[in-house]
Amino acid sequence: MTKFSRTWWGDRFIKALEAFTDDHRLQRGRSYARGGKVKSFEIKLNQITAKVRGSINPYFGVYKEPTYNIVIEITPIAKARWNEAIQKLSAKASIVSRLLLNEVPENIESTFSQIGLHLLPHSSKDFKTKCSCPDEANPCKHIAGVYYLVASQLDTNPFLLFELRGLSKTELQAKLAASGLGQALSVALDEQKLNIEPCQSFYTKLEKQSVHQKPNLREFWLGSKRLPSTIEASNDRPISAILIKKEGDFPAFWQKDNSFIETMSELYQRVKTKNQNSI
Repeated sequence: MTKFSRTWWGDRFIKALEAFTDDHRLQRGRSYARGGKVKSFEIKLNQITAKVRGSINPYFGVYKEPTYNIVIEITPIAKARWNEAIQKLSAKASIVSRLLLNEVPENIESTFSQIGLHLLPHSSKDFKTKCSCPDEANPCKHIAGVYYLVASQLDTNPFLLFELRGLSKTELQAKLAASGLGQALSVALDEQKLNIEPCQSFYTKLEKQSVHQKPNLREFWLGSKRLPSTIEASNDRPISAILIKKEGDFPAFWQKDNSFIETMSELYQRVKTKNQNSI
């Protein structure tokens, strides 16, 4: 099954809708979103408007593909409560820094819950939906299809969460940057910006160094120290014993308590040492 959301906030948005929507309509909504039935949708602050293609059904007298108009409204947070929430958010450096860097921190919901608010939809009371289709159920399959596409939009633009709750990204970041902690973080971010310096070449230029003492030809070719006449080869070579190790520590034919691999390794080592001493 195609997953419409890859981020935690998009997934939470879908779970909120799944908590109060009929499974059959959810399944039809997923097929509508996946099959391109949603012709268009627009998000403006806390309102989502969309046009969805319906199904031809001669049994109900529908011989031409209909187009249904959908309106979804997310309950906005009052301005006074937004000021309270921003005051709470601006007290935490980790949240302020990530929001100023266009990221939504995972613990932001816990901060909202401390003052009795929810950024993500929490229940059916957070949604007010309307569809022009004849289905009496609300949300219907057409509304569910739009929900899934909105969740995929949240992946690329997480600040839609704030806009759906009545606060634009520009206003949010402006209020955070105006706080004491936001001002300090903004100064620190500005200091980290480096000016681009022009460069004529990407390669390191070679520098000539004068040699005061004329090198000795013998030392130049043979070196200042003589190499050893003989090199002793190391006999400490690992024992692979692949066939032994494939059987495992306790194969079926091994009736002892100690490890079969360890026993065979010790045997290999004794044979190897004995052969070395006899040379």
